[in-house]
Amino acid sequence: MILTGIGTVLADDPALNVRIEGASRQPRRVLLDSALRAPPGARMFAREGEALVLTAAGDVPARAALAARGVLLHSLPPAPGGGLELRAVLGYLASLDANEVWVEAGARLAGAFLAAGLVDELVLYVAPSLLGVQARPLAELDSPAGLADRLQLEYRSVERIGPDLRIIAVPRVPAAQAG
Repeated sequence: MILTGIGTVLADDPALNVRIEGASRQPRRVLLDSALRAPPGARMFAREGEALVLTAAGDVPARAALAARGVLLHSLPPAPGGGLELRAVLGYLASLDANEVWVEAGARLAGAFLAAGLVDELVLYVAPSLLGVQARPLAELDSPAGLADRLQLEYRSVERIGPDLRIIAVPRVPAAQAG
């Protein structure tokens, strides 16, 4: 499964499909859209394979429009600060026999997964360029109270892919939590 948030769909309109020639199947595409703001014409709904929208919205006209496109919809509880409760999202996806969920999302949703401790591995692609202070961050995270409270990563691999780097890293468990 590949999962994204409504912010990414509204900003980038991703297809969320495998573009490797000869790929045998497409992943199930999952959209977190608590208020059902997704346009029915979004590219992720026009691809082969199943598209699923997880929402907290009730019976609104957008639900019927998405269902008419063949999109599956499922309601989940909202998170206290807005959005969806991420543990409920992953629990529901597990009930669908999801063993792996790739999160291809913007800084807010990526940060929410990281802050909740729900990330097993990060796959990061780094281009040899700098975008400056106006660029979007990788993840929106609260600033740590001190250096000891920062989110630390452990590199598993670093590989050159053309001019870019692919970094695979895992969150490190603080020593206080490891024992």
